[in-house]
Amino acid sequence: MKFWNAEETARRLPYGPLAEELAKTLRDAAAGRAHAPQRHVHQLPQEGTLLLMPAWDDTLGVVKRVGVHPANAARGLPLVRAEVVAFDAASGEPLALLDGEAVTARRTAALSRLAVERLLQAPPRRMLLVGAGRQARAHLEALLELGLEQVFLHNRTLSRAAELARFARSLGLRAQTVPAPEAAGEVDLVVTATASPTPVVPADLGDALVVAVGAFTPEMAEVPPERVRASTVVVDTLEGARAEAGDLLQADVDWSRVHALVDVLERGPELAPPLLFKSVGSALFDLAAARLALAQGM
Repeated sequence: MKFWNAEETARRLPYGPLAEELAKTLRDAAAGRAHAPQRHVHQLPQEGTLLLMPAWDDTLGVVKRVGVHPANAARGLPLVRAEVVAFDAASGEPLALLDGEAVTARRTAALSRLAVERLLQAPPRRMLLVGAGRQARAHLEALLELGLEQVFLHNRTLSRAAELARFARSLGLRAQTVPAPEAAGEVDLVVTATASPTPVVPADLGDALVVAVGAFTPEMAEVPPERVRASTVVVDTLEGARAEAGDLLQADVDWSRVHALVDVLERGPELAPPLLFKSVGSALFDLAAARLALAQGM
């Protein structure tokens, strides 16, 4: 069994190939060749959350343990702690232990990249990014490869937004912090990557594509109900969104008008704006990451 730290895990998960593997895994799941039951969610002390996420196909299986600990900010520790175990689906033999935080950050950002490529008519040039954690950094890296040029950054802790701006500039982006999301002006893309229980962006965002990845429980919502109801909604998986997408549940969304990403992969950007892509995560995406990581050899 191999043990891959965060650096090695990230090296094995380049965003472009990972986006392609995610698309393949979504198609496999739709065809019954890959499986992921609804994840277990349990409350931990000090407002923590434990998530247990299994998935498998005919040859490979994964189990991910995720701990989300809001109190860690005061401790100077990461908000999220996670590991992914990959094993042979036929024999049960453990194959690799991957850094779960690196897997989660990169597969989430790669999935957002896949959605942006399919839903926008043209590559995004100007983006508003709300949040300044690991997901925010991963999204900067993943979307930069699509031709992103300028990013406006907002975070409730100004110093963290400034730090992320420096990181964005190191990638070659024009970056500036804004005191409020409204101050970003006209943008092509809005990404929300926070753990906020209440909306973090205004309802009026023009025709910008909104990609909301932070809220993962029915009690959390980054996007205001007015914007949700005005949008054409695409979700990572319908099963996960129906159970956990607080943004949609709190808006009492009309589920007959919600599209699964797998259903739009082949059709391209033909849905009417404004568009909202809502991601709550699935073990299918961890399976895709393990497939790609293991394909590069042990």
